[in-house]
Order: sequence, then C-alpha cells, then structure tokens
Amino acid sequence: MTGMDRVVRGGRVYVDGRLQSLDVWIRDGKIASLGGDHHAEETIEGRGMIVLPGAIDIHVHFRDPGYTFKEDWETGSTSAAAGGVTAVVDQPNTNPPTVDGPSYRMKLEIAERRSVVDFCLNGGPGDVKRLADLGASAIGEIFTYDHSGEELRRILEATAKAGLLPTIHAEDPGVIRESSEPLRDGREPELYSSARPNLAEAKAIEAALSIAERLHICHLSTSEGLDHIRAAKGRGKMATCEVAPHHLLFTKRDWRRQGTFLKMNPPLRDLRDRDALWEGLRKGEIDAIASDHAPHLPEEKRDEIWDAPPGVPGVETMLPLMLMAVRSNLISLERVVDALSKRPAEIMGLSSKGGISRGKDADLVVIDPRGASDIRADRLHSGAEWTPYEGRRAIFPRITMIRGEVVFADGELLAKPGFGRNLPGPRLQRSGKRSEG
Repeated sequence: MTGMDRVVRGGRVYVDGRLQSLDVWIRDGKIASLGGDHHAEETIEGRGMIVLPGAIDIHVHFRDPGYTFKEDWETGSTSAAAGGVTAVVDQPNTNPPTVDGPSYRMKLEIAERRSVVDFCLNGGPGDVKRLADLGASAIGEIFTYDHSGEELRRILEATAKAGLLPTIHAEDPGVIRESSEPLRDGREPELYSSARPNLAEAKAIEAALSIAERLHICHLSTSEGLDHIRAAKGRGKMATCEVAPHHLLFTKRDWRRQGTFLKMNPPLRDLRDRDALWEGLRKGEIDAIASDHAPHLPEEKRDEIWDAPPGVPGVETMLPLMLMAVRSNLISLERVVDALSKRPAEIMGLSSKGGISRGKDADLVVIDPRGASDIRADRLHSGAEWTPYEGRRAIFPRITMIRGEVVFADGELLAKPGFGRNLPGPRLQRSGKRSEG
C-alpha cells in the first residue's frame, strides 16, 4: 500500500475518452495512480460526481497591467478557478503592451504575485526573439487589421524563425474600412455586424494561411472562415482554431435584447454561421473552445455602438455553459473535454496538462451533473460586474484542483494569490530554464 497526499474517491472519472468509476490518487501535485489500493492523508468525496481534467482557456485578457479598473490577475484568475479553468493564456494588449523584454518581465512579475491559476503569457508583435528567449508561449493575438500585408508577413516570418506559434485575430482592414464608412451615421447596434462582415474574417484568414505554415486562428466566427481552415488542414497545413462560447450561443438577433453589451470583435453572426460553428466543433474541425474573456465595466458598454469597447467576460462561464450543452445533447462530453483540455494543452505545448493520466498535473474539476443553476452576475468573480449570459442555465464545478491542491470549493476561494505558476513557452521548455531578465 503506497502513501499518497490526497485521493478523489468514488467519482466517475474521465479517462481514455470515457467516464470510469475509479479513484484518483495524488502525490506531489501529480496523478500518481488511477485506481488501486493506497493510503492517502486526505480524502475528497466524489461519490455521485464526475471528475474532469481542468479546462485550459487559451484566450483571456486579464487587463493587468494598465486597465486594472476592469480586471486584474487576482480577480480574473479567481473567476477562472470558480469556472473550472486551471490554466489560462493571457494576451499581450495590456498597457504597456507585452511586446519587449521589460514589458514581459513586468507582466510576469505581476502574474506570479497575483494569479490563482497556472498561466502562460503571450507576447505581442514586437521584439519576437527576446520574447521567445524570456518564455513567451506564442505571439498574438496578432490583430491583422492593425497591420499592412507586408507588416503581417514580417511578423509571421519572425515568429516562425523564433519557433513560436502565431495566434491570429483575423479581420481584414480594407474590408472593415469599406464596409464601415457608409454606416457611420447610424446608431443601431446591429449595424456593427454589417461593418465587420464575414468577408473580413475570411479574407484575413486566407491571407495569413498564404504566409504561415503553422498558425492558430482566434475566435473563429464564420462558416467561410471555417471553410478556409478545413481546406488548409486538408492540404496538410498546421492550422488550428478556436471558437468562443458567445459565437456559439448568440446571433445577430440578440442585438435587440442586449444592445452594445454584445459588441465584440469579430461581431455577432447569422444563425447559419452559428450552426456551422457547432457542426465544426462537433466534428473536431474546430480544435478548441476559448472564452476570449474581455472584461469592460457596464458604464463603458452602455456607450454608443461605435464608441463602446468590444468584448465580453466569459472565463468563469465557459465550462459551465458547455457542460449544459452536453446535457442538452448539443455536443458530446468527449468533444467538450477534448476542446477545453486536451487540444488546448497540445496547441500550447503543455505536456503536463490536458488530461487525467499518471504523471500529469492533478488539475481536476469535480462536478455534480445534476447541479444546474442560473448564471447570475452577482455570484461571479470577475471585475467586470456583469455577464452576457445572465439567467442562462449552467453547471458550475463543486471543486477545482490545481496540481493536487483544492483552490476553489463550494463557492469559496481557498488558494492565495500567487499560487498560480508560470508555464514557460517552448524555448524555455527546451532549455529547462525559468523566465529570466
């Protein structure tokens, strides 16, 4: 009989693509055994529960440094833990933007002091080589509408040379400019979808695919964009993509109910696009689900459509909403776990995460499958103070564990800020070093 630190006992555990009744034994933050007869110092009761690998959200904006009145690493990562997200990938468009050595080191120091969950830091399109040396996980999201075609080519070539993955926010600037100008005198929120039409995404994806052999498309929103990704994969190109819950659960019709609160980039699409995204996700053509958690305060979102900032919060509600989609037979549990855990870990090169097997980090989420509840903003933990999913049914986790420690349980944060660890990018992984200045 082997001594263990902790056991999750009696649950139905997602292992090898299906739920199995076995105990998960944990030692030194790792999964040491699945099943078997061991002794543990602490028991977590899982009877009647399902145990899933923690979700990895590869697209969040925690706004820290620079915009901490909207969100910071402590509130954002607490929100993540409450929603069963055990690791996040933070984007570089903070203030200062994470585009060089000093800005990267600044954000890393803040995240190491404040984050509850494990984290990766993406670098922006700046000093790409230095960012890779310091441990950046990827370059992006790269906003194509901020760059000319030649600038985009230089960025993608530099990123490939540094051995990093480019992650692309695909919207063509020329299409946006041409489509927006005739609409500028209007004030109806739904005009925003027309100002950034499907063509903008499709054209930008096509352009990026013509340059890079390896890339990741952020928050795919259109059937045309999916067609380009599907074709690129068919040609053997190393192209991956993600979809955000808001593009799966809302369409243009929802402008009427929530107005500028649903302003996001890329914008809301037609029912046809939503259906295509669901189908692509079910088939695995869309690799991952990511929240694109982009918090802004309610008073900001109430502004006119052209002035309100784009983005919605979502890191805490992503897994709960997708579990409700499983219960509603919209998608299989296997595909949701693959899209929220396994594929994100593979895309970001996180070999110790993304599944429940011996030797991996004990990042676990314990869920009562009967425990659906209404989403309420006053029960969430983001600094944004609102949610576009108010009143929707969702299945929130009972317990979230990171590296074998219970960080969130029954509505209470148990980990202290600074518990989260940096997960360095590929260059530091190969060298075995930590980030350094």
